[in-house]
Amino acid sequence: MKLHEIRGLLSGEVLTDKVSLEIDINYCYGCDLMSDVLAYVQNNVLLLTGLVHPQVIRTAEMLDLKAIVFVRGKRPTEEMVSMAEDKGIVLICSKHSLYTSSGILYENGLLGEEITHEATLQG
Repeated sequence: MKLHEIRGLLSGEVLTDKVSLEIDINYCYGCDLMSDVLAYVQNNVLLLTGLVHPQVIRTAEMLDLKAIVFVRGKRPTEEMVSMAEDKGIVLICSKHSLYTSSGILYENGLLGEEITHEATLQG
């Protein structure tokens, strides 16, 4: 799913100007614990989080994530937006909760990270 589709589905506001919304995203992971993100994320994932802290950008950089959606109307600081633009990471804000955002994206075909691993084990 393209990032511009995700932005539309979540009625999101894109905060980063210097990055493309034509990036393909294969999976989604929703979490506020960056230690869990580091432990479980392996694929081309969109991160949904309500945590607003520079560590979110650093975690995304370490995992080569292309985009982060801040849920519940949370907004990153200008410093975080600048960090993300420097790393080529798209930041989007959505007023939807983490649960609702996850449901909207799942309903429209974006699978969760753990579901992908289960499918790999069964298939």
